[in-house]
Amino acid sequence: MKRITPDELAEMRARGFDRVLLEQASEAVERGRMADELITTISEAFREVTLGDGVGLRHAQGLDDYEDGETCAAYRESDEKDDWRAISSDDLNSCNSSLSFFDAEGMRFHLPAYMTAELRGDYRFGMSFCLTHLDAHGRTYFTALSEVQRQAVRLFLLFLRDDPDYQFDREEIDQALESYWTAERYSESTNAQQGGAPNR
Repeated sequence: MKRITPDELAEMRARGFDRVLLEQASEAVERGRMADELITTISEAFREVTLGDGVGLRHAQGLDDYEDGETCAAYRESDEKDDWRAISSDDLNSCNSSLSFFDAEGMRFHLPAYMTAELRGDYRFGMSFCLTHLDAHGRTYFTALSEVQRQAVRLFLLFLRDDPDYQFDREEIDQALESYWTAERYSESTNAQQGGAPNR
């Protein structure tokens, strides 16, 4: 997504930009505020996640490049394993194809980093494809997510569907929200944990 800061908006007003452009910029500033709130939600949902035995960022690139086991092991040795916040946006952009080569643990560890980079306007490749093309194999990437983490992904997709940069992905996002990243599953789990009856 494209970010515009309040200072940039003020500069546009001072320079006499067209009213329509100013309205769009003002909406972008508000979306930036909402994105920051969502980043906090994602950070909390994935707060204590570590890589564990999962596939690391560069390790996944090695798999993509058909590297041998020794090379992949060396890549994994250099991968961040404890704090997904420490992974730079440059590394995420360089390893954008890793999203197709993680295992479930690797996806759980790296997904919040990719989502956060997208919300900050730092990720150049878009995030909807890996979260919406959910055939039987694609769904295996997300089996390690808790229900709270699934809800964070759902909120992220709801945010993307209304972003101008994702206008051509809305149909696929809606299908994924209705078929896999459903609100019902999360609300039923939450009610069960709180001792209430599931919402129908």
